[in-house]
Amino acid sequence: MSTEENKTIVRRFAQVWNKGGTEVIDEPAAPDLVVGYPLLPEDIHGTEAYKQFFVGFYNAFPDVGCRIDDLIAEGDKVTARWTIWGTHQADLPGLPATGKHTEWSGITIYRVVDGKVVEERGEEDALGMLQQLGVIPQPEQVTA
Repeated sequence: MSTEENKTIVRRFAQVWNKGGTEVIDEPAAPDLVVGYPLLPEDIHGTEAYKQFFVGFYNAFPDVGCRIDDLIAEGDKVTARWTIWGTHQADLPGLPATGKHTEWSGITIYRVVDGKVVEERGEEDALGMLQQLGVIPQPEQVTA
């Protein structure tokens, strides 16, 4: 597949983060998909497990939105720089609901094989998100 076709597949796949619904996952994802982010306690294996993750995520951030800010492709990899936002309305594992709005960004590398996303590995601004939610205190401002 061309890099432009791979970018189109990733754009469709990433709609799940825009509360596109878990049905968005099936078409562009391989059944043995592997997903990893630092905030996850372990990698997610398979589309069914990924759908279950999103059931909890949508519950915690019912107004979630996502924007892809940049998309770059080479070979079988597509890199996306993105921004996600939402209001933390319900518990996530280890993170009680705060009721606070947050916005964070990150970069994800997707690997596309035979027209399907087989891997999603990302890095997010977890510190910034947790500070906005009040879970980790903001550093005190230094005045000159």
